[in-house]
Amino acid sequence: MEGSPSGSAKAVTIGQNDRSKPTLTAYTIETVESSPFAQNAYLLWRQGEASALVFDPGFDTWSLRRWLENQRLGLAAILNTHGHADHIAGNRTMKEVYPDAPLYIGRNEAFLLNDPEANMSGPFGQPLVSPEADRLVSDGERIKLGGFDLEVREIPGHSPGSVVFLCDEFDPYFVLGGDVLFSGSIGRTDLGGDFSKLMSGIHAKLFTLPDSTVVYPGHGPPTTVGAEKRSNPFVGAASGHYRLN
Repeated sequence: MEGSPSGSAKAVTIGQNDRSKPTLTAYTIETVESSPFAQNAYLLWRQGEASALVFDPGFDTWSLRRWLENQRLGLAAILNTHGHADHIAGNRTMKEVYPDAPLYIGRNEAFLLNDPEANMSGPFGQPLVSPEADRLVSDGERIKLGGFDLEVREIPGHSPGSVVFLCDEFDPYFVLGGDVLFSGSIGRTDLGGDFSKLMSGIHAKLFTLPDSTVVYPGHGPPTTVGAEKRSNPFVGAASGHYRLN
């Protein structure tokens, strides 16, 4: 959980530009930032598909639903990078509106969905729980949803079993990263987390990706793997914890 009250939405439409890969249609990533933690939810849609994906629906489900309705799209799945309250607050509403959309979360993170103390909603005075997950995913697993082929990478440390979702079909690659790696920062580890686990996971599972890989974080603007390798003050070369090749 990070950030301060704010609210905005923007869309990025990207076309295929890597001629070494199969010809792919363009895709759109819509960001919906919701208060009170300036949390980013993402809608991911591949042109030509009838349904989109939503990652980490937060408190502003109205904007998520409005975008889907305006685009005349269904919802293929709900994916949680982790189980903290600001990232799961919209699960129930989205499941009620789109009951056929399965809910995905990391295998080692699922218990947070129904534990207000663990998901940090209790300590903030607004206890909430989520519907049970329909599908638990594990590190290294590949899932095909909404026309996308995504790889699951587990990176604990901010939370017990946080995962990121990597799409390596396009150039550049992109990652829906939750609260693992931010532009110039990382997910907090002072609320029962583990900095060593988070740092080693970032080094092994994100910093090994191409420098051009775009990271869409749970708070703040997108960044790239290359930028964070060079200048992140907590886990990059600037921190002294990482050596550039």
